[in-house]
Amino acid sequence: MATSTVQNLPAQYISDLGKDYGTQLAGLTSVPLNTDLYAPQVAGQDPLQQQAYNLTESGIGAYQPFMTQAAAYSGPQAYQDFMSPYQQQVIDASLAAFDKQAGAGMSNIGQQAAMSGNLGGGREGVQRAEFQANSDMNRALLQSGLLQQGFTQANQLANQAFGQQRNLATQQQQLQNQDVNQLGLLGGLQQAQEQAQLTATQEQNRMRAQEPYERLGQYGSGVMGLISGMGNQYQTSTVPNPTPLQTALGTASVLGGIFNPRKDG
Repeated sequence: MATSTVQNLPAQYISDLGKDYGTQLAGLTSVPLNTDLYAPQVAGQDPLQQQAYNLTESGIGAYQPFMTQAAAYSGPQAYQDFMSPYQQQVIDASLAAFDKQAGAGMSNIGQQAAMSGNLGGGREGVQRAEFQANSDMNRALLQSGLLQQGFTQANQLANQAFGQQRNLATQQQQLQNQDVNQLGLLGGLQQAQEQAQLTATQEQNRMRAQEPYERLGQYGSGVMGLISGMGNQYQTSTVPNPTPLQTALGTASVLGGIFNPRKDG
């Protein structure tokens, strides 16, 4: 017996769209993507950040000269650098004036002894000895006082210089840190801007590279929608031609019916 085969075929224009989509897909995917165009990139160090780094590196121990100088202003001999160059002249002038007054006092003793008639006597000698002893003591006190005054002043100046050097060291470090922080902040802002530009460029390159695939994907979705919604519009039936044997058998059957009529009764 004959066999009938039914094929459900989409409309011709849909078949053409499907073929076109397959051709484009094969062509597009046969070319590898240049992923280097949208590979992640990291913004390099900004020149201001490099400057901050160099400043930090070069500034390590920059305070040391101030501390070394401050150390020179400490210790038992520190005052010597601050002694007035005129200190000895002041002492000499003061002692000379004292000696002049002492000499006048000694002369006054002689004059009084002469007036009293005791000139060259024992009483005059005792007065002169007492006066000389007191004068020597006062002279020594004057000299030591002047020396002490010079030492105290020089020592105060040395302590002041020591504190100033330490303050300079601290200020130098603080000012340097401020420069480093400011440069680092500005450099960081510049680096962030550069990173944003790199990221934007990366995304732009990615979109350009993916755009043909996305467009083809939309194309393919549309073709699939047409196939699923409108495809089964035409049906064809195919009946195979009878073989010679089938023809012969069919002919024999017909002939047999003619020559062998059925008898009733």
